[in-house]
Amino acid sequence: MGTLKIGIMVESFKLGVREGIKKAAELGVHGIQLNTVVGELDPDNLSRTGREDLLHFVGSCNLRISALCGDLGGHGFEDANENERKIEKSKKIMDLACDLKTDVVTTHVGVISEDEKDPARIAIKEVCEELAGYGDRVGASFAIETGPEKAEVLKEFLDGLKNRGVKVNYDPANLVMVSGDDPVKGVNLLKDYIVHTHAKDGIRLKEISPKVLYNCFAEGGIGDLRLEDYFKEVPLGEGNVDFDSYISVLKGAGYEGFYTIEREVGENPVDDIIKAVKFLQKY
Repeated sequence: MGTLKIGIMVESFKLGVREGIKKAAELGVHGIQLNTVVGELDPDNLSRTGREDLLHFVGSCNLRISALCGDLGGHGFEDANENERKIEKSKKIMDLACDLKTDVVTTHVGVISEDEKDPARIAIKEVCEELAGYGDRVGASFAIETGPEKAEVLKEFLDGLKNRGVKVNYDPANLVMVSGDDPVKGVNLLKDYIVHTHAKDGIRLKEISPKVLYNCFAEGGIGDLRLEDYFKEVPLGEGNVDFDSYISVLKGAGYEGFYTIEREVGENPVDDIIKAVKFLQKY
């Protein structure tokens, strides 16, 4: 069935952009994901020449860009008062994706309520409709990262959009750690939308409302809430993601995209990423 296309989130190395790209090349992977929200890769800071130079450098390392990360933080698109600015920025990142020869921008949109009349859900839907239409026009996908809601809720939301440019960045660990969902079952539900995946593993220690959890991320902590009491991100193969079944069902669904390693914790990210590459190479 062929080898997996393995990618690495360059930011996970904590080495800087160019050094991180070179490190990914050393590990023999196929691609990289770049965070383009702030810093030198912010589309406002990257000229036409800068984009061409970056693309050439990535190619000279025998890599391709699997996706851009366009996560603008905060409460995603739940607050309609902030969305005009966030829409403008998201469109710039989608334009950058096209310039860098990738067609996927991943992001968190907020927590999608099951209640269709929830004001936050309505705000998220309005943004997704606009960005989906824009993606259709420029040839890029705006990919919602899994985790804040169960797969069935996300599918119902996506099925209700008029435009098709909003897709899914599938993160199995987020489903395990946050919503307590089964990532294998989730693939079967979302298979028509999955355009990119994160290779990440984790354990759920205690149930918590995703709304409370993501509010904690957005606001930098809430009272005495200790996130480490509720979930733990762990190296690939050491958590509750059944990678044998997960990769098998993805391949069975026809997915041929990237498995991009994302490591958000740990004191030795380079060592953890090296182990993750070796783990994925088994498949």
